[in-house]
Amino acid sequence: MTEAPLTGHARADRTPHRLAEWRRLGGWESFDHAVRERTPDAVIAEVKDAGLRGRGGAGFPTGVKWGFMPADPDGPSHLLVNGDEMEPGNFKDRWLMEAVPHLVLEGAAIAAWAMRASHVTIFVRDAYRAAQRAMAGAVEEAREAGLIGAGAVPGERGLEVSLHASAGRYICGEETALIEALEGRRAIPREKPPFPAQSGLHGRPTTVNNVETLACVPGILAEGGAAWKARGRGEDGGTKIFGVSGAVRRPGPFEAPMGTPAREVLERAGGLRDGARLAGFLPGGLSSGFLGEEALDAPMDFEGMEAAGSQFGTGMVIVLDDSVCPVAALANAERFFARESCGWCTPCRDGLPWTARLLEGFCRGEGRREHLEVLRRHCAMAPHAFCGHMPGAVMPLESGLDRFADAFEAHLAGGCPWGRA
Repeated sequence: MTEAPLTGHARADRTPHRLAEWRRLGGWESFDHAVRERTPDAVIAEVKDAGLRGRGGAGFPTGVKWGFMPADPDGPSHLLVNGDEMEPGNFKDRWLMEAVPHLVLEGAAIAAWAMRASHVTIFVRDAYRAAQRAMAGAVEEAREAGLIGAGAVPGERGLEVSLHASAGRYICGEETALIEALEGRRAIPREKPPFPAQSGLHGRPTTVNNVETLACVPGILAEGGAAWKARGRGEDGGTKIFGVSGAVRRPGPFEAPMGTPAREVLERAGGLRDGARLAGFLPGGLSSGFLGEEALDAPMDFEGMEAAGSQFGTGMVIVLDDSVCPVAALANAERFFARESCGWCTPCRDGLPWTARLLEGFCRGEGRREHLEVLRRHCAMAPHAFCGHMPGAVMPLESGLDRFADAFEAHLAGGCPWGRA
């Protein structure tokens, strides 16, 4: 097994590795060792030792989540691989599925073995056609090689793997809405409890893991949990697929230790474009709060970004420079969140369209001072929403109202200084 993380073998053009080549790089060795030399509980303990936290945004400890699954399921149980990734600014899972599909599949197979799951469903965003082809090819190769399928695991039940192309919405990224979509119903988050590990897909025990989360698992077993955790610079272990988009010279994804300072993350992306000044950045995708230059030395991990006043989320950074109207950027963000609401609860269904309309009014020169208070009241409704969609939706808005207060004042005084009216 190579010393570097296997994600380091991803090609820049995202051409997926075939199975034979991937095995020469050490691929599927962790799976072989897990099923032949370890118990499922030992694998879960190793993932706990690694300090792996979910890479889909919530950051829940992965090993703890796996431990919620029943040790002796009476019938089928499921692992769902969440590759929906519909949030603007996020493209890490696409990169992994397109470039290293066998890494993702091996991680899923190890996780299924550890949780005694009999079925894996890979849920991929419909627009990710290249990712679908790459993952489908990896599944076919692994099945032909006897790595998955009936009787694939020695002395145990087989592992069935299927691919599902999602025709859903952003809300399908929420784990229970994803389950509803797989069951053929409207994608609406479920009330909890029961939690998916108790009653998930078709009423059976189910765990939902993000693509990147599972891609970390083979490396953890290859290196050992403690060694993998030591790759991080802080309490959060291991490495992370960061990504930067917006006003930088070289937007794109790359792998770096958890806890890498935000300044270094931006430097890896080439820094800001020539002549640009940083207006703010979202550290965790669109559903995180704006930070500025004061936070550039903060560690990019869950605790570091929370201490800085935002959320780490997916670790996919969106950079805003001084050439862009921040009010127009906020209006664009809230339009997206309003459109992608599942429509289940009032704060989301009715509140988010109002925020979008008010912000669009500012862009047209129609904003009034009292509208700022209305926007803040909408932000205050977030805790009363049914799921995490609205709290995430108003994070950029709530932080933007403070950070870009001068821009709002300029719009009130005479229209958009950036010429967006």
